[in-house]
Amino acid sequence: MIGVGKVKQYSNVLDKPLSKGKQEVSLSAFAFLFSELVQYNQTQVDNIAELERRLEDAGYAVGARVLELLCHRDKVSTNGTVMFFLIPQGNRRETRLLGILSFVHSTVWKVLFGKVADSLEKGTEHEDEYMISEKELLVNRFISIPKDMGTFNCGAFVAGIVRGVLDSAGFPAVVTAHFVPMEVK
Repeated sequence: MIGVGKVKQYSNVLDKPLSKGKQEVSLSAFAFLFSELVQYNQTQVDNIAELERRLEDAGYAVGARVLELLCHRDKVSTNGTVMFFLIPQGNRRETRLLGILSFVHSTVWKVLFGKVADSLEKGTEHEDEYMISEKELLVNRFISIPKDMGTFNCGAFVAGIVRGVLDSAGFPAVVTAHFVPMEVK
């Protein structure tokens, strides 16, 4: 019974609502766990390409689960084993590539990194090529790369996350991570 000025009583602990506490992980904890993930995978492989592939696979699993979490929070429906992002106005499934990329660029990026990605741009070489750009990618911030692994890019983990989200939403894609040096002004 709920009355004026009375607190609602729950008969079962499972009936209590989940707390809406702070949903963030400390930066130092993330940096430590991610560096351990990189170090562990580094001991398991022989070359940089294999290390990046393993990081991408780990990111893929994260991306699929992030989309599932966001869909669950927004009370989104599923179609078989594939999760679909629904637009809140009218609860329609996203069917456009640009729409789902915009969702990744804004909503997913903000959930994962606390801010929207710097830009979403259309590529110039291919009709279906897009780039999500981030000037200071969180996974590259605390990683120091040895000279013998000069081409290694931890952004493969984030590329895996993006591929996982897109694939789980029904948009299979090839996602790669590239490091482009910025001009110093």
